[in-house]
Amino acid sequence: MIKKQSFETISYSFKDQIATITLNRPEVHNAFNEVMIAELTEVFKKISEDEVVRVVVLTGKGRSFSAGADLNWMKKMKDYSYQQNLADSLKLAELFYLMYSLPQPIIARVNGAAIGGGTGLVAVCDIAIASENAKFSLSEVKLGLVPACISPYVIRKVGEGKCREFFLTGERLSAQKALELGLVNRVVPPESLDQAVQEKVNQLLSSGPKALAMCKKLLKNVPSMSFEKAKTYTADMIAQMRIGDEGQEGMNAFLEKRKPKWTE
Repeated sequence: MIKKQSFETISYSFKDQIATITLNRPEVHNAFNEVMIAELTEVFKKISEDEVVRVVVLTGKGRSFSAGADLNWMKKMKDYSYQQNLADSLKLAELFYLMYSLPQPIIARVNGAAIGGGTGLVAVCDIAIASENAKFSLSEVKLGLVPACISPYVIRKVGEGKCREFFLTGERLSAQKALELGLVNRVVPPESLDQAVQEKVNQLLSSGPKALAMCKKLLKNVPSMSFEKAKTYTADMIAQMRIGDEGQEGMNAFLEKRKPKWTE
């Protein structure tokens, strides 16, 4: 369990099995810097080891979700050596992988603009629900850079063909366009955002917590496997789940026409 503590760039709350992480730099549209990366890494590492947390909601304070990299941080990076830049970039890459492979599902509550690395934060979440006001952009090329650390997750979510256009143009995308691309799962009016997120949270809480974690393992591992390897891997996984406590409880609850214990 994460103890209540003061963070500089984010806020954290926990209630009814739901952890809510809020990017808390509204004065700079929740742009991230080395401090935010470190604080997010710390929180997600603790959540990954906390079985009490069933679902994570990630959002931004104020009008934006995240404007990507902070300008003052970029000024410092501009004068870094290659080795300093590499160490700095690896910390961001490690955060994205930590979020992507988290045992618990993460819902992105996209309350506003998600630009550059902000789009990357959306892509590593399992489910994204966006306000109609949200905007997205893989705008790194406009700065002579590339969407490097976020690319594995964006490409996997929306596909190479679509990324070839939007990585190269850096154009702004509406929430509706992001929905069509598969970057987000649902777009709602701003006043309906909290309700839409809560509906998805409720759906996740009704499922077995270990089953959700194993589903995430399947989604991470199976796409890179050969069919031959996947055959054994998937058969072994379902066999273990069937004889495990959660699988036994779930099947018994279904057969006995009652709710499983994890919903209580």
